[in-house]
Amino acid sequence: MGKGGRAEVKPNNANAIKAVKTTRDGHWVSPYNPLDPKAPELPSKGEIKAVIPKECFERSYLHSMYFVFRDTIMAAGCAYVAYQTLSTDLPSDLLSKDALVWFLGWNIYAFWMGCILTGHWVLAHECGHGAFSPSQTFNDFWGFIMHQALLVPYFAWQYTHAKHHRRTNNTVDGESHVPNIAKEMGLGEKMERQSGYAVIHEAIGDGPFAMFQIFAHLVIGWPLYLMGLASTGRLAQDGTMLEDGEIIDHYRPWSKMFPSKLRSKIALSTLGVIGAWVAIYYAGKEYGVLPVTLWYIGPLMWNQAWLVLYTWLQH
Repeated sequence: MGKGGRAEVKPNNANAIKAVKTTRDGHWVSPYNPLDPKAPELPSKGEIKAVIPKECFERSYLHSMYFVFRDTIMAAGCAYVAYQTLSTDLPSDLLSKDALVWFLGWNIYAFWMGCILTGHWVLAHECGHGAFSPSQTFNDFWGFIMHQALLVPYFAWQYTHAKHHRRTNNTVDGESHVPNIAKEMGLGEKMERQSGYAVIHEAIGDGPFAMFQIFAHLVIGWPLYLMGLASTGRLAQDGTMLEDGEIIDHYRPWSKMFPSKLRSKIALSTLGVIGAWVAIYYAGKEYGVLPVTLWYIGPLMWNQAWLVLYTWLQH
């Protein structure tokens, strides 16, 4: 291609450009069919791992703790700025300019503190995966502290999250973000809308239903999941199918979600969450419900919203 010119690109093979396959409703269909005997063999996990540079698997105590201290300093700085500029006292005139500044100020604080605390959440996530340091004891120590401070039952989540990675999007044996079947969505055998989400969608339309879904996922989705009321798997840990209405949650050591050997760890996680709630209760009793909500609950809700949003988009 000369200066200022254009190069004409021609396919080397006439078969290189093929029509994209789609379903009747316009959804893309992958040309790869794993059930086709002539389908090319995909590389194994071991083969993929073998070509990744070894330094990508190196774990450092110092490097990981740097991020813990960095994010903690950022959180302290955010809290300091809020402490110096905002009051926890509710404005006397809720329609005044001062009330508007107060409302915007605390919402800005909640947003940014929630973003910063998401860093701690992700660091605890790496602890759960064993990627934080070479020592799993060290990982569990810091992961437990960071997750329990955000009301996450660390050891319970660690177990179910590992299962999630092994069975991602499996409609039977998956864990978290398990795809719904038609019956669960309220659809009949002929796709008629009978109950649940299907009836709600029909009644309020696409736009309002989308807003309802966003609220359900980002505001209450994470607590519902931990309580076993949404997005959990359909099998108990022993492989048996759960009965209708049976709940597997992250809090009971005897929940069918966990093998018996993990009961002590599950109990420890649950006690950690209870301890955090007790601390919140006494803080509310000492300083008031509004200050605790402004300083902690607001950022926590943003933290949980970020967690659900980026995992929702991934799945």
